[in-house]
Amino acid sequence: MSDPSLKICTAFVGHRLLSTASLPEVAVAVRQSTGVADAVLVFDDATGRVIDLDLRGSEAEILDRMSRHPAIDEGGDHPKADVASDPRGSDEAQSPKTRGRPKLGVVAREVTLLPRQWEWLTSQPGGASATLRRLVEEARKTMSPRQRRRAAQEAAYQFMQAIAGDLPGYEEATRALFADDRPSLEHRIAAWPEDIRTYALRLAFGAHDNQSADPAIQRNTDDQHHD
Repeated sequence: MSDPSLKICTAFVGHRLLSTASLPEVAVAVRQSTGVADAVLVFDDATGRVIDLDLRGSEAEILDRMSRHPAIDEGGDHPKADVASDPRGSDEAQSPKTRGRPKLGVVAREVTLLPRQWEWLTSQPGGASATLRRLVEEARKTMSPRQRRRAAQEAAYQFMQAIAGDLPGYEEATRALFADDRPSLEHRIAAWPEDIRTYALRLAFGAHDNQSADPAIQRNTDDQHHD
């Protein structure tokens, strides 16, 4: 499984883009933004979902914790199960519960399989959990163009829902998004703050297809690096 600390994320302070970088770099940028941490929303560039950073301690402690156990929550609609339901017991299920946020990439939720399927999973190198994670990553890499299009729409929707729900034209914009009607979407969000508009279009259509958006994102990121 890929290193979660290499995940690319984007932080917003209100309607202004603060930083787009790897997860540790974004965490440090948020940590350095004294007095605004509570007003910051951090988004996973791959899914558009909000990430809840664990910013306890010094910058060095935050980076050290992320390098060992990137302890953050990913927001979402899914209820988290208390344990992984592997009848033979997985490393996550057997380990004692600890207080605090779960580790990124190791989130226990219920999975229901037939006995023969559990038997096959647990016979694989690394056990059931490692095999499931590997299968998910392989499936993500072989998504069809239609699946990728839907994933991009969902990522843009998650972002828009979290930050733009009270902006004018939001409902019409979401309908245009899922209709894959870019001209209509651009029209509906034309009055939105520039950084929100830019990032929403980048999630929905990709940076390579949204060249006009790149300078705004790069400008904010460069400003952060120069501070």
